[in-house]
Amino acid sequence: MTTDDHEPASLRAACQVRSLRDGTFTAGLRSEWSIGNHPHGGFLLALLARAAVVALAERGEPRMEPLAVSAEFLRPPAIGPVLLRTDVRKLGRRATVVSVGLEQRGRSCVEGRVTLGRLPVRPPVWNDGPVMAAEPPPDAVTLSDQTSEGVFHLARGCHVRLDRATAGYLAGRDGDPPRMRLWTRPRDGEPDPYFALLACDINPPVVFNLGSSGWAPTAQITALVRARPQPGWLRVRAESMSVQEGWFDSDAVVLDAHGRIVCQARQLALSPLP
Repeated sequence: MTTDDHEPASLRAACQVRSLRDGTFTAGLRSEWSIGNHPHGGFLLALLARAAVVALAERGEPRMEPLAVSAEFLRPPAIGPVLLRTDVRKLGRRATVVSVGLEQRGRSCVEGRVTLGRLPVRPPVWNDGPVMAAEPPPDAVTLSDQTSEGVFHLARGCHVRLDRATAGYLAGRDGDPPRMRLWTRPRDGEPDPYFALLACDINPPVVFNLGSSGWAPTAQITALVRARPQPGWLRVRAESMSVQEGWFDSDAVVLDAHGRIVCQARQLALSPLP
């Protein structure tokens, strides 16, 4: 599987896995779904979820969708081929659990667990999402090219617009609250549950507003897919509740074009070194 094609692959195409018919799969980590030299964390969540879905299909189980994905990032994989090992831990009528490990060159890089089922189709009984415009304002900042973490290759696969009012670090300020608002959508097609997983980690590290800059590696993340997104822009609010001794949390809420919460995530990450 080539990973260096000049034509950028859609998220759906980049998450394709090839079965070895024994619960293991191969895949290629592509440069357009990375930041700098590191595959994007949200993309890796989507890839784990896809491997779990395909593993169940190979067993002849009814079609399911990702409801929750949790992952421990042990070491960053490089752009290129990887091996995914799946293990069905529980088969259920409402929820099925599959563990997925991502390996590269014989080393474990990501250990994940995917809960699968059927996403809701009825309107929510309660939906208390953040208040944001359905589309980015004209003065929103387009994320592309260079960022504090490295080259934002994701700009080849999706549109990302950052609310200027919540990106003080871009104006040289270093005392703004660690929270951001942004909008994103695929360049090819419309958002789906896998793109919602990507969106929950697509923001620049919120600690940038406190004066940090550079790579902020995630140690652990848990994302909940709440519904299938409607066509249009996804709205993302990300914020930190605590930054202490090099560690920070980052909570993200993702809304679709109808204002419905489609994904929620919480992660623990390391602040960039001074």
